[in-house]
Amino acid sequence: MKQLLKVFSLVALTTCTVNAQENKENSSENGNYNKWSINVNAGLSKPTAPFSVNYYAANTNFIHGDLGVRYMFNNKFGLKLDFGLDTFKNKSESNSFDGKYYRSSLQGVVNLGRVLSFEDWTQKLNLQAHSGLGFSFMTNDNFDGNDDMTNFILGLTAQYKISNRVALNADFSMINNVNQQYTFDGYEDPAVKEDRGFNSTLYNFSLGLSIYLGKNKTHADWYVVDKDAERYAALEKRVADLEVMLNDTDRDGVPDYLDVEPNTMAAGIDVDTKGRGIDLNKNGVPDQIEDYINKKKGHNAAEGTSLEEIINGGYVNVYFDFNSTQPTNSSYGAINFIVNYLKSNNGKSVDVVGYADEIGDSDYNRNLSGARAEAVKAIIVKAGIDANRMVIKPQGEDNSVDVKSKAARKLVRRVTFKLN
Repeated sequence: MKQLLKVFSLVALTTCTVNAQENKENSSENGNYNKWSINVNAGLSKPTAPFSVNYYAANTNFIHGDLGVRYMFNNKFGLKLDFGLDTFKNKSESNSFDGKYYRSSLQGVVNLGRVLSFEDWTQKLNLQAHSGLGFSFMTNDNFDGNDDMTNFILGLTAQYKISNRVALNADFSMINNVNQQYTFDGYEDPAVKEDRGFNSTLYNFSLGLSIYLGKNKTHADWYVVDKDAERYAALEKRVADLEVMLNDTDRDGVPDYLDVEPNTMAAGIDVDTKGRGIDLNKNGVPDQIEDYINKKKGHNAAEGTSLEEIINGGYVNVYFDFNSTQPTNSSYGAINFIVNYLKSNNGKSVDVVGYADEIGDSDYNRNLSGARAEAVKAIIVKAGIDANRMVIKPQGEDNSVDVKSKAARKLVRRVTFKLN
């Protein structure tokens, strides 16, 4: 039984300390209540063993007192450091002795009232469990010096809330000592000295006060988490998690958590249920891009065509209105094509090549072509591509089309790309 008490005390202290640290890190309500308190108690002390033959402790005329400082990590777990004094004398029919027992201990505290949701039926009553270990020593008029020992303590404290600053306590504790060499009546007992284990037991019953410190309205002992708020917070988290799950980075209609190809190479490409570009002839080029190339170059032109050839061949273009540096709305698919390609090919870099038509001053048009390339680069950088992977190449006027054709000039007001 004594060994079990020892194990229980150690486990209780360790568990309480670990849980307190975890809850301190995880509690979203950590700053809404006071955490410090001073605990003052006085009452009765009863040593039960060991005693010598014909020595008995009196049931009256004995005193116990303790003073402690407690810190709650949250409204369920905490630690306290306390100091205690017990005095005991002989009964009238016993041989004479007069002893004192001094104790200090560090204890874990479990606020059972909050763990067991006492608030569902009372706002005034509370219960705490405490357990720990420490150092103690005993003096007695029957021996010289001190009898030093280690103590293990286990107890329950009932609380009655008087106000937000004070609570009335009623505590019952059992203390076991290790390495006690003298009996409580002050004589050496070979059996006690040889035991060196849990060889003595002392009981305390006391009344006292918890005095709460801090600027907040209530103390952790009585702080109740708003369960509705907790449920709403949990629900909001679940909704947020669902929103993240349903993100569709490449906008192909397949959520990222199902998308095995989350960077579809161009906007608007048909994909299967796993987000992969549809490529029925298995040539590595999605069918819709292949159709686009075929229309530009002729029937079956995409056979053997790689993405690099598509880009370098001038099939990916960003177009601009006259004298504008803002891409036309229909050109963002081409920008997205380049973004996704660069994301999928981290070792690649690209020249961003700008052009203007022949209308106006040549120097102005060269600057305009550079400004168009810079505008496209800025969009790609904001889409997550390192600016160092792009080089601006202003080419000025493109005179490959009939300058008198307004429709033809639309084709040369552009930015195109060359891979490096």
